[in-house]
Amino acid sequence: MEEKGVEDDVVKRLDCERDPNQKNRQRFGGVGGVLSIEQFFEDQEVPSWRKQLTFRAFFVSFWLSILFSVIVMKLNLTTGIIPSLNVSAGLLGFFFVKSWTKFLERSGFLRQPFTRQENTVIQTCVVASSGIAFSGGFGSYLFGMSERIAHKSSGSKDFKDPSLGWMIGFLFVVSFLGLFSVVPLRKIMVIDFKLTYPSGTATAHLINSFHTPRGAALAKKQVKMLGRFFSVSFLWGFFQWFFMTADGCGFAHFPTFGLKAYANKFYFDFSTTYIGVGMICPHIINVSVLVGGIISWGIMWPLIEEKKGQWYSEKLSSDDLSGLEGYKVFIAIAIILGDGLYNFFKVLTRTLSGLLHQLRHKRDTEELSSENSSRSELSYDDERRKQLFLKDQIPIWLAIGGYVVIAVVSINTLPHIFTQLKWYYILVIYIFAPVLAFCNAYGCGLTDWSLASTYGKLAIFTIGAWAGPLHGGVVAGLSACGVLMNIVSTASDLMQDFKTGFLTLASPRSMFVSQVVGTTMGCIISPCVFWLFYKAFDDLGLPTGEYTAPNAVLFRNMAVLGVEGVSSLPKNCMTLCYVFFATSILINLIKDLIPKKWARFIPLPMAMAIPFYIGPYFTIDMSLGSLILFVWQKLNKTKADAFGPAVASGLICGDGIWTLPSSILALAGVKAPICMKFLSSSNNAKVDKFLSSSI
Repeated sequence: MEEKGVEDDVVKRLDCERDPNQKNRQRFGGVGGVLSIEQFFEDQEVPSWRKQLTFRAFFVSFWLSILFSVIVMKLNLTTGIIPSLNVSAGLLGFFFVKSWTKFLERSGFLRQPFTRQENTVIQTCVVASSGIAFSGGFGSYLFGMSERIAHKSSGSKDFKDPSLGWMIGFLFVVSFLGLFSVVPLRKIMVIDFKLTYPSGTATAHLINSFHTPRGAALAKKQVKMLGRFFSVSFLWGFFQWFFMTADGCGFAHFPTFGLKAYANKFYFDFSTTYIGVGMICPHIINVSVLVGGIISWGIMWPLIEEKKGQWYSEKLSSDDLSGLEGYKVFIAIAIILGDGLYNFFKVLTRTLSGLLHQLRHKRDTEELSSENSSRSELSYDDERRKQLFLKDQIPIWLAIGGYVVIAVVSINTLPHIFTQLKWYYILVIYIFAPVLAFCNAYGCGLTDWSLASTYGKLAIFTIGAWAGPLHGGVVAGLSACGVLMNIVSTASDLMQDFKTGFLTLASPRSMFVSQVVGTTMGCIISPCVFWLFYKAFDDLGLPTGEYTAPNAVLFRNMAVLGVEGVSSLPKNCMTLCYVFFATSILINLIKDLIPKKWARFIPLPMAMAIPFYIGPYFTIDMSLGSLILFVWQKLNKTKADAFGPAVASGLICGDGIWTLPSSILALAGVKAPICMKFLSSSNNAKVDKFLSSSI
């Protein structure tokens, strides 16, 4: 009964922090004699910004960064669907440092207690580091430049193969600009405009709850649950490895729904990673990818395949873009561009209208807020947070000077890494980048949606078309995508961190330093992790391999489309692209116009597009994860909400970490002892005979 009381109390406390209802706050949050969040921590001294940056925080951050970089890299190179791992990072950071300090306390060597500010520093550092695994383009634009991916598209002569040296150098000269571009705007965004930054706010509530006695008790049980499912997932990956001597071996190739369904990639591949992803992602995301898989591989591709010889030549190989592969790639691109364009203008419109409203009514708002603050019973938290947030200023000269210096270094360095990317292309990007970074950071504060990849796609088309086919437009467009995507992505991430720091009383200086340190770690860790994958798996990026890198193919073909046009596409491909582009916009429009109670049942076009190219096999795993969580919530919503993210994180982390030893074994030439094939007469005659007789 006591354990249930702990869970219920923490869940209610977190709910009331997000609840504007005054009555709930009176019971749990700071009026009527009940302590508010900051009153609860009033007796705890807030350490200076230097003391928030501890050796143990960065030591733990380093190892967690490796863990999450491996996980993000694996997700990047398989489907490109990357769920939020903030809960996992915060939970594991709390667990490891809390264990560290408990040991030192018992030994009598503890000099500085573990605070929520230090927890925030760890969270910021880990998320910044692992974020480079995504914004670095290892599963999209960067790998899309390679010869291996180039051979799968028409622009095969314009490529640049990965190399550890230039990848690290590239990331170092482009990943810090976004940090300096929005630093002067932190007060405007967080205090004046009061932007919510939902992910940053949720992370702050999570960290605050960890450092209450009952919250710590729940966190301890969550970590135990995570560790339990981490072990199960890791051991399951190890067990599967024994049966995977060659391609097509193992449980991942079991024809769950029959041979015909397997041929169209409808099967359960026993991936604990994507069961966990399905538990973290909203139900509508899981439904969307499943619907997209059914529409494409269940209906469209079989129908188009029947047109072989009429719409495209029968002699073409299965991966030729002039054949069926062209429909798969470019229809997926059309849906992604339609969805991205709609949401770009939607967020931009909301950003500009919100900004104009804020500026127009700023004086009235300030007067009203000053009156309210004098009368409000809840002003203690806001006043304390505002006071400490404005205490440690980051000089404007440092932000502007840092941006200019890094921009100059970058303009002079990048043309040596990518000869196709001229210095004046980069200059134009850097002139517009601060405005785009602000728009992305502001829009993220309103909607919690970063459009970094959309801005990157705009750079692909504009710079690629500017360079043209004769001057390496494909590589120029992809590298320009990387430059802009890194700037706007790190800008929105930093502003999220400022919001988290504001709500946990972490200094803006410690947040900035932590983001810089995390980005530095990411610029080294992420290329090394990718290099391990690249060297260990010879079929990386190939349709027959475990890591197909679908976004690399899509990004490259976007660049080819922008540079060379659509003349080589198969018959009726562009017509279908126009139809799906318009449909993607129409679905989004309907979703925004109808009431929310109905809109939540409409699938998301961006999610639907993912299985169009890579197949629906992973959607079965995600749907299973979503179903498990749905049933759990129906049976016991309190426990499902408290422990669901921990279970999902354990499944993802365990399978993700198994990738490291499996990669090392592959590099060493160690093969699994058994090949368990379900579709091979030569290796399993009895199974083949049974299957053929049952058809």
